[in-house]
Amino acid sequence: MYRKAGLDDCAQIHELICGMEQRELPPARFWEIYCDQLRSERYYCLVREHDGRVIGVLNLRFEEQLHHAERIAEIMEFAVDPAFRNHGIGKDMLENACRIARKHGCVQLEVACNQLRKDTHRFYLREGMHNFHFKFSKPLDGEDAAENRLGR
Repeated sequence: MYRKAGLDDCAQIHELICGMEQRELPPARFWEIYCDQLRSERYYCLVREHDGRVIGVLNLRFEEQLHHAERIAEIMEFAVDPAFRNHGIGKDMLENACRIARKHGCVQLEVACNQLRKDTHRFYLREGMHNFHFKFSKPLDGEDAAENRLGR
């Protein structure tokens, strides 16, 4: 079953996203951000349930962008439990996200994805997305990352 996430889903979503990031994210800060996003019209967190357990999460952000002069949806987080991958769940979640984005007035769906996630790149390309952009980042904590790695 696909549905909009609620407060009770936070712990399971935290687990999925920590798995995706290959590191433990601070639960209290995660909860604070999660609650803020649930209250905001600018976010929509889609979950996939199986036997009462969240096995997939796709978090969307909607925003008007000057360089498009339109409303754009961006996938902020997207994770499927490894035990349920390669069963069409990601494809279905992405199709649902496109429908939700259109319903919220968006004209385009975007996603940034770590360069190390090669399987994820193939998934997005297979689902009709295009790699038209580079995304650059700079840590603001004074720590310069000399290498790209997951689990930081």
